[in-house]
Amino acid sequence: MLDLRQLPTDPDFVQNPYPFYADARRVGPLQYWQDYGMMAAFSYATVSMLFKDKRLGREVPAEMAEAPKPHTKPFYDIEAHSMLELEAPRHTRLRGLVMRAFTTRRIVTLDKDIEELSHQLIDSFPDEPFDLLPAFATKIPVIIIARMLGVPESMADQLLKWSNDMVAMYQASRTHETEVQAATSSQEFAEFMRGYVEEKRVSPGDDLLTELIAAEEDGEKLSTDEMISTCILLLNAGHEATVHTIGNSVKTVLEHGLNADWFAPEKIDKTIEELIRLDPPLHMFTRYAYEDVEVGKFTLKRGDQVALMLGAANRDPDAWENPDQFNPYRPIKTNMAFGAGRHFCVGAPLARLELRIALPILFERCPDLKFSAPPRYANTYHFHGLERLMVQTG
Repeated sequence: MLDLRQLPTDPDFVQNPYPFYADARRVGPLQYWQDYGMMAAFSYATVSMLFKDKRLGREVPAEMAEAPKPHTKPFYDIEAHSMLELEAPRHTRLRGLVMRAFTTRRIVTLDKDIEELSHQLIDSFPDEPFDLLPAFATKIPVIIIARMLGVPESMADQLLKWSNDMVAMYQASRTHETEVQAATSSQEFAEFMRGYVEEKRVSPGDDLLTELIAAEEDGEKLSTDEMISTCILLLNAGHEATVHTIGNSVKTVLEHGLNADWFAPEKIDKTIEELIRLDPPLHMFTRYAYEDVEVGKFTLKRGDQVALMLGAANRDPDAWENPDQFNPYRPIKTNMAFGAGRHFCVGAPLARLELRIALPILFERCPDLKFSAPPRYANTYHFHGLERLMVQTG
């Protein structure tokens, strides 16, 4: 094993992390990433295995837990009730209650909304070069999740700001200023959602928030704090990942030259899975070991943190032939973009639905879409998404 050195904020790495992943994987499936101070899993088999191993989880072992810095407390107050950060039995209970409301039945009813919204946004495209991210990729997920929750659509821009401020806490470029802004936005977001939850208790609607209030399992319901954290999680995670996936997917298609066959009804599922696999929106998820876990020649001790490298796993040549190539005709194989195991992303079906509807409409309406400037990725690792996607329609 070699100690890997690679600053996650290095400009070349930000624009293309995949050569680093390939080099690390050739040395071995598990390596120590010096800059993060933890082991990192780079192979598909190892990442998949660790995701499903119940001896690892998201919660910090009790003896290692530290009180958050005072200026970050509002952010971590929300995280304390987020199922993303919890393990059994709290995670099991929370996820079970959320899945009673966040059903496939509710998700599939959004197809017309996504279709109509996609057309509306394209109707507003300017004739001159423009950034597709704020014009299309950002608006679809935030408006759809707002409608799904029953939150006023007019709040979309504010929800987006709060969300962006909060998820910046996970970025390698995080600073003290980032933390202060995240705490402020967390407090404002929580206060807004608290008021809205109370409003929905009095005046229920046909929306996810009302169903979350009503969801019950073995006599237990979500507390108000749990409901606030869950709604914020759905907004933040649902928006962040899908924006990046739409942007990265459009970039990939334009780089390879649009082929309408890729988005034919009988081919689109393979195309969407290949786009997600090739350039996923999230490249790292961490876990703590709760007991000694042997991984090949190495042993993770209790309290050790390990990074599961989703972007690296999705380009493992042991899992896919010619993994660096975009091939929308390959057979569908489960990739790691949405995680695996008990923390598998609850929003994955919604993200896939948005891609499946929005991308074909975009390319059908704009068959001559092309870059007007080279696309650039943002310095937001361990997220992997564009900071701009300048295009023109003719």
